[in-house]
Amino acid sequence: MSDTASGQFVSWDGGCLLIGSAVAIGVPLHAHYAIQVAFGSEPGVRLRTDEHSEWTEYAGAIVPSRQPHEFNATSVRSWAVMFVEPETREGRALAALHGDHGITPLAADMLGTVTPALFSAWRDARSKAAVTEAARAVLRAIIGDVEPSVVSDERILRAIAYINGHLDHSLALEEVAAEACLSPSRFRHLFVEQTGMALRPYILWRRFLWVWELLMAGESLSAAAHMAGFADAAHLTRTSRRMFGFPPSMLQMIGPLRDDASGGVRAPDPRSDPTAVNAFVRARDPVRR
Repeated sequence: MSDTASGQFVSWDGGCLLIGSAVAIGVPLHAHYAIQVAFGSEPGVRLRTDEHSEWTEYAGAIVPSRQPHEFNATSVRSWAVMFVEPETREGRALAALHGDHGITPLAADMLGTVTPALFSAWRDARSKAAVTEAARAVLRAIIGDVEPSVVSDERILRAIAYINGHLDHSLALEEVAAEACLSPSRFRHLFVEQTGMALRPYILWRRFLWVWELLMAGESLSAAAHMAGFADAAHLTRTSRRMFGFPPSMLQMIGPLRDDASGGVRAPDPRSDPTAVNAFVRARDPVRR
């Protein structure tokens, strides 16, 4: 496994992207909530489902939610990993199209011109909007016209929007359940059924995304940990290893992308920009259950 890699992070409503090059990256066995879509600038990213299996090389691959896996991108010039939240339309369409058991290969012709366009946008445009649109174009190419067979419950989507808009204070289970017009016990059951995880780890996931935004904006690891509601950098590191298989320090951010909307580099305030609440959260207090 490489000690460090260099890259950048962008996010959108229901998904995010880590993209990098120059320094090779390898990630040990782990599993996470999000569906993962991984590929390189050329075929050669490798995955396996346990430490004793042989590596399989892919042009691109989909890793289902909760699927244990190792990831290695030492054979490609540049790599990209997208995380898609399972309860979103894109997440449910990916599950409907490719199933939810085992790693699914993506054919090179399916990825076509969309993955080169993503790496080009990242290298040349240096714009958050351009990289985000190129990343979502990759998802559209993979999903095609497939519609999810199961639709997310509107009450849970409403609760998620509420969570993302109120991560600047402590959130109680009862408070979020009330937003969904459900009893706490019914909400707890339905939330797990819809998202595959309980409320506390879900909010932790959202806080973790904010850490990456803070690191992209130039904050130190220690400052980002505190701003995103972690006890300290060690707590953040333990969480990162559990969720992603590597510590945040392994990915060295190479500077923020241009924010076209503002004419400069500035992370939007989620309290004034409702379109950004999924990723730009200021979680400072622990979650109360």
